[in-house]
Amino acid sequence: MTENPVKIYSIMACNVYWDFEGAPTKKEQHKFLVSFFPGDAVVPDLVEKISAYGPDGYTIEFKNQMFKNTNLNGWIYDRFLNFYWYMINLPTGFIKEGQYTIEVKCKDGSVERMSRMQKNAISDAMVSAYLKNRDRILNSFKPSRVHPMPASTPLKDVGLGWLTLKDVAGLDAYYVTRLAEGATTQQIDTQKLVWWDNIYLERLRKNDPRAGFNRGAVTVTNDLKPGKDYGYFVEITDGNIAQEANICIFQPFQFFQTPVNSPQAANVAGT
Repeated sequence: MTENPVKIYSIMACNVYWDFEGAPTKKEQHKFLVSFFPGDAVVPDLVEKISAYGPDGYTIEFKNQMFKNTNLNGWIYDRFLNFYWYMINLPTGFIKEGQYTIEVKCKDGSVERMSRMQKNAISDAMVSAYLKNRDRILNSFKPSRVHPMPASTPLKDVGLGWLTLKDVAGLDAYYVTRLAEGATTQQIDTQKLVWWDNIYLERLRKNDPRAGFNRGAVTVTNDLKPGKDYGYFVEITDGNIAQEANICIFQPFQFFQTPVNSPQAANVAGT
């Protein structure tokens, strides 16, 4: 009998502070995420049902559809690492403390489960520190609309920088950066990232517990195109192992346009 190739790699079940432009009135949200080990299997074709369970009878189901900014529920395929993951964002407030389980039922009858414990003290502390220093943090991003990319900026090894919670409030955290083409939040396609700073993979491959820790700058290792609009957002979280995260703060996208004529030289962005 052939072994089912659908195997859970990691999960997330945590609070989300959704601070994107045009966000719904309630920014206090939560999300569930389940990722699978890389392989040639087309996971959406093999999955029958994915559910999440939590305290006091909490339950929610993932949809077996492509995740989009318009549905916020479905699967995403990482073409760089050849793996699938499902995510659902729910604008219904923060979740209660306690154990949460994600269960995957496959069409062949097999079942995969993984659980984690949600703790809200660190979540509350990080959101409070972020809100108290929000204006200062958002004004620090370079490049951005506030701090446009200079015409002399090379498009190789472009640097992105910002102030961290450590800088403004003395609070430790981890930072995940994602970059895509687009001039507005609505134009960003989460299925087509240009580059992202995958601290979870960095933690795994380098066995580095400090991957992403208090990271206030990154270097984009993929060359950017001249005269293009790009947007990036920096997520603040309390763990670089997915199932250890209790909070993800989605900071607003920062947008910039690359110069039409740019020298190819070293990183010149700073914080």
